Amino acid sequence: MKENYCLQAALVCLGMLCHSQAFATERRGHLRPSFHGHHEKGKEGQVLQRSKRGWVWNQFFVIEEYTGPDPVLVGRLHSDIDSGDGNIKYILSGEGAGTIFVIDDKSGNIHATKTLDREERAQYTLMAQAVDRDTNRPLEPPSEFIVKVQDINDNPPEFLHETYHANVPERSNVGTSVIQVTASDADDPTYGNSAKLVYSILEGQPYFSVEAQTGIIRTALPNMDREAKEEYHVVIQAKDMGGHMGGLSGTTKVTITLTDVNDNPPKFPQSVYQMSVSEAAVPGEEVGRVKAKDPDIGENGLVTYNIVDGDGMELFEITTDYETQEGVVKLKKPVDFETKRAYSLKVEAANVHIDPKFISNGPFKDTVTVKIAVEDADEPPMFLAPSYIHEVQENAAAGTVVGRVHAKDPDAANSPIRYSIDRHTDLDRFFTINPEDGFIKTTKPLDREETAWLNISVFAAEIHNRHQEAKVPVAIRVLDVNDNAPKFAAPYEGFICESDQTKPLSNQPIVTISADDKDDTANGPRFIFSLPPEIIHNPNFTVRDNRDNTAGVYARRGGFSRQKQDLYLLPIVISDGGFPPMSSTNTLTIKVCGCDVNGALLSCNAEAYILNAGLSTGALIAILACIVILLVIVVLFVTLRRQKKEPLIVFEEEDVRENIITYDDEGGGEEDTEAFDIATLQNPDGINGFIPRKDIKPEYQYMPRPGLRPAPNSVDVDDFINTRIQEADNDPTAPPYDSIQIYGYEGRGSVAGSLSSLESATTDSDLDYDYLQNWGPRFKKLADLYGSKDTFDDDS
Repeated sequence: MKENYCLQAALVCLGMLCHSQAFATERRGHLRPSFHGHHEKGKEGQVLQRSKRGWVWNQFFVIEEYTGPDPVLVGRLHSDIDSGDGNIKYILSGEGAGTIFVIDDKSGNIHATKTLDREERAQYTLMAQAVDRDTNRPLEPPSEFIVKVQDINDNPPEFLHETYHANVPERSNVGTSVIQVTASDADDPTYGNSAKLVYSILEGQPYFSVEAQTGIIRTALPNMDREAKEEYHVVIQAKDMGGHMGGLSGTTKVTITLTDVNDNPPKFPQSVYQMSVSEAAVPGEEVGRVKAKDPDIGENGLVTYNIVDGDGMELFEITTDYETQEGVVKLKKPVDFETKRAYSLKVEAANVHIDPKFISNGPFKDTVTVKIAVEDADEPPMFLAPSYIHEVQENAAAGTVVGRVHAKDPDAANSPIRYSIDRHTDLDRFFTINPEDGFIKTTKPLDREETAWLNISVFAAEIHNRHQEAKVPVAIRVLDVNDNAPKFAAPYEGFICESDQTKPLSNQPIVTISADDKDDTANGPRFIFSLPPEIIHNPNFTVRDNRDNTAGVYARRGGFSRQKQDLYLLPIVISDGGFPPMSSTNTLTIKVCGCDVNGALLSCNAEAYILNAGLSTGALIAILACIVILLVIVVLFVTLRRQKKEPLIVFEEEDVRENIITYDDEGGGEEDTEAFDIATLQNPDGINGFIPRKDIKPEYQYMPRPGLRPAPNSVDVDDFINTRIQEADNDPTAPPYDSIQIYGYEGRGSVAGSLSSLESATTDSDLDYDYLQNWGPRFKKLADLYGSKDTFDDDS
């Protein structure tokens, strides 16, 4: 039964290095069952029933990276219906068929034509089929098989990074993890040991070690000191094949840096520091610097400085310069060479941050002695007091001694002192000072009421070195004397109601007065108010002292009348309580006023009172009516006057327009500026303004423009004529006829010739008068008469 025959594939591995038992196991695992029964012994002698196969094969294997001269034989396909007569044709299809894998259609041998790389592709799936060579009719159904690329150790391990960087604290314990490095191998991890990696350290012993399986780098030595060596370079190797001989390997570099910990205390490089300071130095001035060295870095190396002992603790202080890590010794208070010439300090330097783990390495501080010498300096004079307060009475005569200031030279030389007043503080020069002994005197009397305190400054300088000087403030109080009499505190004014004699007097004062005194309180209040002795028995008013620096003015009688007397002037004497007392006489004005029944003021004007009594309301209305009638008559008169027509020309001697001025001397022409006064050619009345025309009624007022009129005494005739021409051209009130002005002066030697036009028409002059066309409408007639001949010809 040919249809029940099946193809049988035989695997031929040429040059393949594999175990025969593994190959047999792989072969048994890929047999395809067929439908015809055969018996096969199984495990423990059990007889298994199986169907007949059409194809019999296993997976095919081909070794990667084969570089032989001939194609690699992968395997052979064979069908049991193939009798060897060549009628059966084997066909191969699928992945790589025809390009990578080719088949001999007669023998069924499969070859690999290209070098294969398992890392690029691990297996290929192909389809095999046996067909009739002549008809291409399939003799068996197609069957799928796999060609696996067998791995070889052709890829070395590779680390994820070419270099690594890691940190670990100094003095770490042995076995402290630093970093883990990882490598990978592209070979098949499931086949052999090609991808089994083992890590080892090539460089970096004995400081570090690496775990063979994990690649974790750990410290191998205790107490590694950053200050001795900070950076280490370690080389780690990863090798495949489990680290055995023949395996491939890869390396990486690891840079390990020891980080700092505070394991070192600060230390001064010397035991004593010598410094010096001038006695002229001011507080805050730097004296010197100390520095303790700490090999630690960062916050572990921060050092702070303090003065812990010494006889100069009150005079000196120390601060920390954190940029340079130095202790800055500064002057806290002034020092005096003459008092003490040397001081000693004990300075301590300590770490700011201390690590408890290394506290046993302590103490983390150190001390040093600082000796400071005081240097002598030429010091300025010193006043015995920081300020002075003196007193002087006001109005004291010039030359009165106010007080004394005293200064001395603190140096051993004890130079003489010279005193002077800072005149910027005594601009009015009220005082002078003796330059030798420092006594201050007045130069003029002082007024306490003007200035109660005067503040000046006094200089004290060495005679041999004027640059060494000191300055002290002096306050001078001007003592008060009673030199001002008291006066009214305000301009008082009293009012009293007029009344008849029978009305009882009021107990209320007309006005309450008080006083003011410019003197001090000791020479001012208490004030005493009284009437002058000559009018102590004044019949109208009296003054009562309230004994509280005020007084009340009362009326002694009633029956005051505005018709008899509406105003009273009452002199009042005010005395102060000074010694000797001062007094002044002040006048109080009291007005008599009209009041209502309740005593409220109505009016204090006597004229208004009389007017109200003599004129009634009807009389006032009549007076106003008469005034209105008079105003109406005046308005009518003015209106009628304006309607009358005035003559065109007013013949007044003051308004004569043509004035002939005769001179007895000959002018010097245009060059003579002293022979005549151009002001005589002007109308005297029009020098300061515009002269209104009286021959016509102007429609509106003409205001001459500023800047056109020449100066009254100008000698420039040309400017004068041009000004008059412009005024005539722009004058809207000018008459409609030409106005002839006759000038009596002709300058000899003038290039302009005669200004008169009366005889010009009878001469045969060749003068060109075309410029008259530019003189405006007022000269149009002259321009027509004396124009060029061409103009006449054109007109004819």
